[in-house]
Order: sequence, then structure tokens, then C-alpha cells
Amino acid sequence: MAETPLRTVPDLTGLLKHAGHVLETQLTAALAEIGLTPRMQCVLINALGQERTQIQLAEIAYLDKTTMVTTVDALEKAGFAERKPSATDRRARIIAVTEAGAEAAEEGQRIVDKVHAEALGALAASQRAPFADSLIELVNGQLATPVEAQPVRRSRQRS
Repeated sequence: MAETPLRTVPDLTGLLKHAGHVLETQLTAALAEIGLTPRMQCVLINALGQERTQIQLAEIAYLDKTTMVTTVDALEKAGFAERKPSATDRRARIIAVTEAGAEAAEEGQRIVDKVHAEALGALAASQRAPFADSLIELVNGQLATPVEAQPVRRSRQRS
């Protein structure tokens, strides 16, 4: 039986994936108390204060088109947002946040900040800022842009 290769650095992929998953489940549970999901909160926050199209918001929120449509549908149904014609491009539709949506986004941001603060609270006070700064540096630098992976071509199987 072959031996497992020795790791020379921590499994960043596994650690970040696990931490992101747990944090997202915590956010989902906390935001559900006010009728929002993390996706809804992200769209509301990024639609406030600036006219943005559904496509622009999808890019900011890392959502595919189908998920974005579903998210905006849910925001409209809740009375938090509405699709309106753009003032600058008559072909485009923007996502406008309603007054109720702005209030929900504000409350949602307090919840998001609380969940994030609780997660950082697991670290010693002296570790919190350096950890957050390092993560920001990675996301804005080395881990800013995904690599375009080539699809794997499989040979046809002969019968």
C-alpha cells in the first residue's frame, strides 16, 4: 500500500472551504430571523446607493444568472426590491431597493457584522486584525482571479 504524501504546508483549500461553509451556515441561520438569505443581503447592500443592473449585481455577488433571477424574485416578493428601467440605458433594468429593503439591509448588516465579530472573537484579540488583513491581502492579490481551467477531454470508450 502506498504511503500518503507528507504535507509541507497546511491544506488552505480545505481549511478555507470548511471555514466558509460553517460561516455561511451561521449567517444563513441568523439572517433567516429577518427573512433574508446571505445572497439577498449581498444583493440589497450592493444595490443601495448606486444604480446597478441585475448582471452587475450578479458579478459583484458571484451569482450565476439563474441564482440571481431567483434571488431578485425573492426580494421582489418580500417587497425589498423592484426591477426598474435604467435611467442611462433603456434596454437595461436596474434593481431598486425599496424603503423596506433598505431597512432590511441595515438590520441584515448588523447581523452580518455580529456573526463575523463572533467568528473573529474565537481568536486572541491580537490575532484578529492581522488575520483579517492577511485574508484581505490574499483575496486582493494572489487569490483575486480564478484560473480558467481547461475542460478534461475523455477519450470515447469503444464497445
